[in-house]
Amino acid sequence: MGGLYGAFLARAGYDVHFLMRRDYEAVKASGLTVKSYKGDFHLDRVHCYREPEEIGAVDLVFVGLKTTANPHYPELISPLMGPDTRVLSAQNGLGNDDRLAELFGDQHVAGGLAFLCSNREAPGVIRHLDYGFFQAGNFQRPPDQTLHTFARMMQNAGVECTLVDDLALTRWKKLIWNVPFNGLSALLDLTVDRIMEDTQLHQRAWRLMKEVQAASRANGLNIDDGFLEYMMGLTVRMKPYHTSMHLDRQRGNPMELEAIIGEPLRRGQQHALHLPEMQVLYAGLKEIDQAAVGGARHHRQDT
Repeated sequence: MGGLYGAFLARAGYDVHFLMRRDYEAVKASGLTVKSYKGDFHLDRVHCYREPEEIGAVDLVFVGLKTTANPHYPELISPLMGPDTRVLSAQNGLGNDDRLAELFGDQHVAGGLAFLCSNREAPGVIRHLDYGFFQAGNFQRPPDQTLHTFARMMQNAGVECTLVDDLALTRWKKLIWNVPFNGLSALLDLTVDRIMEDTQLHQRAWRLMKEVQAASRANGLNIDDGFLEYMMGLTVRMKPYHTSMHLDRQRGNPMELEAIIGEPLRRGQQHALHLPEMQVLYAGLKEIDQAAVGGARHHRQDT
């Protein structure tokens, strides 16, 4: 996600610097390739780095980390902070903005939500399958000039980008999709289209949506049924897609279970809600996640 949006911005001529890990050598040697349904392109020269200290203070930090890497916020983000730097977390789930605010102060934190189908195809190669629109908002306050500038840059780069007044509500709206479809795809090892084709799974996804809606309302944020129906309509038209949690399961990586499923479940249970579908989903995914972690630990000991 960060690579894709960064590539769009860099193609449009903006000054973008990429902090990279396993893609660094490939991108340094051969540039960054995007294979997009909107048109393929290649960036020959990319500002990429291994360490944040090599970049220094920036205007805006776009955080596209998996939430499983959140303990590394301090060492990754602190070297990028200046007096007016905005940190925009485009990560999944709940709790990320709160943690960033604890570390860097409310006034430095913003959030973003991507409705996007994209995968890393190979080192230095991003496959953009479908969609791509982006929403952004400040943490606990309305958009300001910094966010208006960011949105204008994204639009100039060819990305549909809108600003929201209530970031918390928008986070819960994203969970309306992420809980059922990230969750069920990972639990059942199915692409999203297979879930939608199966009547029982389609109904199960709807029940999960309704539970997320109830948890959101219990936390003072109202999402109407029309939005649930709209998201179902988008999903029906979606091309065969492996969600991020599904890919993590297939690769044996830790899944973003707590941010996407666990935290909204707990926030609903704090209001004495009965959320049986979310509980079953969380328990099943936790079992898979723990087995994967245990398997990886045994593999390291064996080798």
